[in-house]
Amino acid sequence: MTQKEPIPDSIKRRRLLQGLGATGVAALAGCTGSQQSNSGGNLKLAQVKSPLEFDPIVLNDVPSAQVADRVFEGLYTYDSGINVVPHMATGKPKVSNNGKTYVVEIQQGAKFQNGDPVTPEDVKYSFEAPVKEETENAAELNMIDSITKTGDRTVKFDLKYPYGPFMNSLTWSIVPKKVREKNKKRFNKKKPVGSGPFKFDDWQEGKFARLSRWDDYWGKPMPNLAKVEFTPIEEPTTRLTSLQTGESDVIEEIPPKLWQQVQNMSDASIASVIGMGYFYLAFNCKNGPTTDPKVREAIDYCFDMDQAVSNFVEPSGVRQYSPLPKQIAEKWGMPLNKWKQIPHDKNVDKAKTMLDDSDKVPDNWNANIIVPPDDKREQLGVTVANGLKEAGYNANVQRLDWGAFLEKYVSGKPSDYNMYTLGWSGTPDPDAFTYYFFTKEAHGTTDGTFYNGVNKQIVNARRSADRAERKKLYTNAITKLLQDRAHIPAYNMKNSFGMKNKVNGFKAHPVSSFVLSTDYTNASIGST
Repeated sequence: MTQKEPIPDSIKRRRLLQGLGATGVAALAGCTGSQQSNSGGNLKLAQVKSPLEFDPIVLNDVPSAQVADRVFEGLYTYDSGINVVPHMATGKPKVSNNGKTYVVEIQQGAKFQNGDPVTPEDVKYSFEAPVKEETENAAELNMIDSITKTGDRTVKFDLKYPYGPFMNSLTWSIVPKKVREKNKKRFNKKKPVGSGPFKFDDWQEGKFARLSRWDDYWGKPMPNLAKVEFTPIEEPTTRLTSLQTGESDVIEEIPPKLWQQVQNMSDASIASVIGMGYFYLAFNCKNGPTTDPKVREAIDYCFDMDQAVSNFVEPSGVRQYSPLPKQIAEKWGMPLNKWKQIPHDKNVDKAKTMLDDSDKVPDNWNANIIVPPDDKREQLGVTVANGLKEAGYNANVQRLDWGAFLEKYVSGKPSDYNMYTLGWSGTPDPDAFTYYFFTKEAHGTTDGTFYNGVNKQIVNARRSADRAERKKLYTNAITKLLQDRAHIPAYNMKNSFGMKNKVNGFKAHPVSSFVLSTDYTNASIGST
């Protein structure tokens, strides 16, 4: 019997509301190897929103993670792409017990910013605290059965079942148990202490967050930057103005309408990379006309997704033909060309015939399409509605605030929605882009389709340590769900940053949104 793994609303809020382009799920502040000049310089970075807290055990939003990821580190991190590599660990974990046991050795000399060494007790505490305290991050680590110290610098993880993506879980940030336990509130918002290359200085919500280089950093490279200041500027044109005037050295998230303007600046450029995201059109497969696969296929004929993405998303994003971001699909050798052929070109006559022939579609059908407060996703909804109107049916697009949207899109009621547009961010494993949509455990929590066509394959893939078996299960499952059109994949956003020419070595990253000092780059401020 398959063990149920309920998905709390917190995961829904984290994945759906935050990032969706800048995911901030891994610390890449400092990896070993690169040479550095420590030339100094203070970097001013404009964020889309203000950070709220900094304790990795509890924080649940991307702006907070963007700051905390410079202060805290994990046993493992990501390279310049999506491969997991050792950081505080000495090497790869020793895996045994059919993929249920992982043994990790901590590097000698790894220490926290208060001078205390990083110990197995700190690792055990960091992984257990979210579950014990029932924080919003508990579901990300609840596959762990037990953690034990097996040596002065060695820790053993025993899992409840083989969990294919566990290497991604091992990038979880490590906190000092003694410091956090002394005063959790202070640790979260006044004095977070990590092992990373930057120390936390000060923060005022809605105004700034300030970090400074930790000159006694245990690892390599030592950051070139002396200080980093994060300033929230929500309005895109205001962020652009701050770059133009020099108030900001770097601004995040370049919208499509402003992309060319930033690109044309003589003293600035754009750093971008496709993120770990997925945006899509989803259908109510529980109740109403869209429970019929032929109706969903007819709607696919009503519009051209390629054209919609070209009109509303590019160059800030790219067309995506499956739930998997391009980097994941390519790394796993997925049949991208096959998946690319599944969506139809626009054919309104074909759509009208199929809709007219369906017993599920009433003659006076007025399709309900709900969208969150995002222009690109609203425009996608309007494109679908216009296609339905061309086919002789009415459609209503309702833009909702996040609270109302999150309540409605999982109800399964056709009076609330027949379709919705949404986005998701996750770790670089197929599980993160399938389990939360296409399993029974996800229905009504992170999924509003209630589609049951591939539940068994997705759950079995999550609980397998055999990569070849997982690939086969995901390939078959994704092919079927695309053919059944539970979702019609739409696009993925780039992690994009406008930066002054005097900024050197600042890199966009697919997982951690950006990096400052790693084995392949070390940001600094210099002359233009």
